[in-house]
Amino acid sequence: MYGRSAIWFLVLLLAMLAALTMWADIAVQPPEPKSDGSSRHDPDYKLSNFHTLKTDPNGNPRYMLAAAEMVHYPDDDSTHLVRPRFTQYSETKPFTQIEGQRGLVTSDGEQVYLMDKVKVVRGATRQKGEMTVLTDFLHITPDSEFARTDRPVTILQAPRTVVHAIGMEYDKKNGILKLSKRVRAHYERPVVKTATRKSQALKKKPAAKAATTKKAVTGQSKTRIRRP
Repeated sequence: MYGRSAIWFLVLLLAMLAALTMWADIAVQPPEPKSDGSSRHDPDYKLSNFHTLKTDPNGNPRYMLAAAEMVHYPDDDSTHLVRPRFTQYSETKPFTQIEGQRGLVTSDGEQVYLMDKVKVVRGATRQKGEMTVLTDFLHITPDSEFARTDRPVTILQAPRTVVHAIGMEYDKKNGILKLSKRVRAHYERPVVKTATRKSQALKKKPAAKAATTKKAVTGQSKTRIRRP
């Protein structure tokens, strides 16, 4: 009796071990690729000369994203761009335009990455001239109007200011530019054009003489009209 029970126990234990071994073998096997190609990193569509515009609740443009070519990959829902151009608009501030050779947009569209020969141009204001930023990589958060990079950057501020640094954060909404390390700056004070002031002064003097001559002539004419 006890011998049969022991035999059945061993059989049941071996069956459980065999089932466990089969389950472990299935678990470690990679999933079979789907026939629709969604599991491969293959594009499902492409667009040429693509552009998209996002507006605020009042219909005013907030930013525009354009590219010579757009390629979408379904496996990670990412969008790759060729020669992308990103433009930010504001009612109270100058526009900012960013371009590069390559770009990547995340699936939710909230993160934009630009690579290779990235150029940022911020339009001139009444107080400051046009600013240009050159780098090889830039991470943009469009809704926050924020851009950052950990790569070397060169900043050109009109008329003659040049800044070199490694790492940058640009908060356009609050007008704040932060540089991380190895900052080197070259600044030249704008030259005052004194020749222009002299020419303006010379132009004013002949006008004063003409007014005096006219007054004298008018006085003479009144004297001639008067009779005894």
